[in-house]
Amino acid sequence: MPHVRKSALAWAVALALTTAGLTPANPAAARQAIDWQPCPTDATADCGTLSLPVDWNQPRGERFDLALARRAATDPAARTGALVFGPGGPGDSGVDRVVTGSSRFSAELRRRFDVVSFDPRGTGRSHPVICARELLARQPQLIADQAQFDATLAGNALLRADCRARTGPLYDHVDTTSAARDLDAVRAALGERRLTFHGSSYGTLLGQRYAELFPDKVRAMVLEAAVDHSLGVRAFVDTQAVTAEDAFDEFVAWCDRSADCVLHGRDVRAIWAGLHDRAQRGLLTDPDRAGAALPPFELSRLAHKQLYETGRWPGLAEWIGKLQGAATPGVSARTADAVAPYPFAVFCQDWDLSVRDYREYAAHVRRAARLAPDLRYPPALFALVTCLGSPTPVADPQHRLRVRSDVPLLLAATVHDPASGYAWATNVARQLGRHGVLLTYEGWGHGSYTTSPCVGRAVDAYLIDQVVPARGARCPAVDVSS
Repeated sequence: MPHVRKSALAWAVALALTTAGLTPANPAAARQAIDWQPCPTDATADCGTLSLPVDWNQPRGERFDLALARRAATDPAARTGALVFGPGGPGDSGVDRVVTGSSRFSAELRRRFDVVSFDPRGTGRSHPVICARELLARQPQLIADQAQFDATLAGNALLRADCRARTGPLYDHVDTTSAARDLDAVRAALGERRLTFHGSSYGTLLGQRYAELFPDKVRAMVLEAAVDHSLGVRAFVDTQAVTAEDAFDEFVAWCDRSADCVLHGRDVRAIWAGLHDRAQRGLLTDPDRAGAALPPFELSRLAHKQLYETGRWPGLAEWIGKLQGAATPGVSARTADAVAPYPFAVFCQDWDLSVRDYREYAAHVRRAARLAPDLRYPPALFALVTCLGSPTPVADPQHRLRVRSDVPLLLAATVHDPASGYAWATNVARQLGRHGVLLTYEGWGHGSYTTSPCVGRAVDAYLIDQVVPARGARCPAVDVSS
């Protein structure tokens, strides 16, 4: 089990603050410094940890170490402060992003800011949630009938008990509200009076929650490919289905007009429908993973991931072509590892996706297929299965945003984003009102900062000089027609 401890020194400091009438709103946030050391895999970056409460409602209780990484500003004389990146997923590693992927940020941002990120609680190096691989493997991708629905409820209960036993108390506190309090502790430990933040995808949920809890601590906040955390189950499934289908439509249109698509001149939708039919009958295997069967949900999932970047579209077309000649599935090799990390536990503490019975679940599946006749199975459907039977109320339930920051949050949204749909961003913008500004990229892909030079310039100006784009600002699509 990962190391968890109590800190007497921290509470001695807290007692001194209380006596002086200076108790901070976030008790662990104002009294720690990060002991930065060269990262083991790259000494040009710094790594460190921050000791934080497992349960922010019990700050005197058990603690865990939050793992962080930093790259110092390349021009110390021009340094503005620290820019904290909120990783996506859930489950992405902010430490890895800083150590191996800092080129995501422009040279000017890296010149002016220390770029800092972390592995959110319950993931990566920050006391990861650990579960039995065999129990994780029992979860079906789709549920076929009431008997399997009941079996999944029972299996999920066993899985939760197993994860809790292997992970310890942190298992029940990996929600994004807790992570937002961690983020404020990071801000304080960095010596920043106000937070400069760039969140991507699921990391935007962290930014939104932080802005709700600590509106007076926000200096600048970019929410790229925003998640809409106001949606109920039906709206969550439907918006993801529409978003995924729109991205597939754009891929098909690109194949129709571009000679770079190996399926150019062919009926891509008919080919894809044939593959789905074979998958439904258990006759399809992945040519890139020998012996691995491709059931219908997995076929849709793998294709959907390739829609995240236009640079992957040629490879998706080649993969579809190879699938036509793929053999009947054999027996897949099994891993010997008995346990596996389970970052998706975060999601089930952030979303109430309650489904009463198989009849209600099947209605969601049928409706998604009508809205997305090609991709058919949006990731939201697997979320329903994974979180089935989760205790309610969840720690961080869906709600309309209540942000009252004195600086507007910047939403960077892509019209044809395959994962965080444009409708999510426009709805978040409406919830923010005058406390947010929407910048629209009229192109494709999951995210826009690294795709569109126009978006990149606007985001940098906002983060560096707090220049807010005009309301209704739009950036043209970067051409992918050839």
